[in-house]
Amino acid sequence: MEKTALKSRKFLGKALFVAAFAVAGSFSSLVSALETPAKNALLVDFDTGAVLFEKNADELMPPASMSKLMTVTMVLERLKDGSLTLEDTFPVSEKAWRKGGSKMFVEVNTRVAVKDLLRGIIVQSGNDACIVVAEALGGSEEAFAQTMTDRAREIGLEQSTFRNATGWPDPNHRMTARDLGHLAGYIIKNFPENYSIFSEKSFTFSGIKQGNRNPLLYSNTGADGLKTGHTEESGYGLTGSAKRGDRRLILVVNGLESAKQRGRESERILEWGFREFDNYALFKKGQEVAKARVWLGAQDLVPLMVDEDLTVTMSRKDRRDMQVKLVYNEPVPAPIIKGTPIARLVISAPDMENIEVPLLASENVERPGFVKRVTSAISYVLFGASSN
Repeated sequence: MEKTALKSRKFLGKALFVAAFAVAGSFSSLVSALETPAKNALLVDFDTGAVLFEKNADELMPPASMSKLMTVTMVLERLKDGSLTLEDTFPVSEKAWRKGGSKMFVEVNTRVAVKDLLRGIIVQSGNDACIVVAEALGGSEEAFAQTMTDRAREIGLEQSTFRNATGWPDPNHRMTARDLGHLAGYIIKNFPENYSIFSEKSFTFSGIKQGNRNPLLYSNTGADGLKTGHTEESGYGLTGSAKRGDRRLILVVNGLESAKQRGRESERILEWGFREFDNYALFKKGQEVAKARVWLGAQDLVPLMVDEDLTVTMSRKDRRDMQVKLVYNEPVPAPIIKGTPIARLVISAPDMENIEVPLLASENVERPGFVKRVTSAISYVLFGASSN
């Protein structure tokens, strides 16, 4: 949907035509006031992309282990295109075996299955598992990190730069909360066959059982992913997602002071998002929204439709404040070809940037014969559009 401002234009001496029509519901300012001790935060509706809350969402920050979501994405894409299988195995180098921090506890000079490495990264946050993957897919961790950065740009992570596969502290290893939210949505949308791994609460490898550090999985929020992170520099962070009914929200927080605060804030912000907002379907793809008046056509009106389902996220309490308007240059000259953009649907509310949706002609309108064109033109000049 477009968000450029409409410009007033004239056609055949008639001013821009604006017709309002009633639609149940309202639209509110989505980026609402909410206090949080998190240094960086983002709350997004997965289906509509509406930002419900943000705080320093475009500020570069150390993502810690949350950047492992990109490492996982590199594996999931290989599984998706068939160049890798879950049963394939990767060798464990001494570098991977010796890596400190969170570990999967792989053994040097052994081979580990991809299905185990994925769980070692997602559930156990294993730095050793990340290096095994990086060396197998990139030749070295450094080369793999560059490939991560390149691929991140291709899928829309505009500011992320990776220097390693683990999120290990590095002054040039940076992401933003917005990029992390985008990456979470990319994973959920594109890899449903493997996304359930993110909701697994524990994984046992080499006889060592470790629990998933995501606190939301142990709450009643409807959470099913994704990844926590913590270093001294980054503080405590979480990229999470929860689904209730047909709605899914994606949350990113970082810079919190403790694991307890991370869990509490993540749950509180998600609860707020589900409670205060909802998604409302306005029109279905191909549904007639309104009619536009035609100039010198075989018919006087042309029906207008949206070419995609139109659903908006809005505050529950502000529904009655929404205004929906049809904006177009009246009349529209024939001939008109089905599918041609004719008008715009403008959805507005106080303190919110308008949403503008193009409306297309839902049928062809031919030019009439010579006599009809002459009489219509004379009638329009004498009596205006109402007599056409």
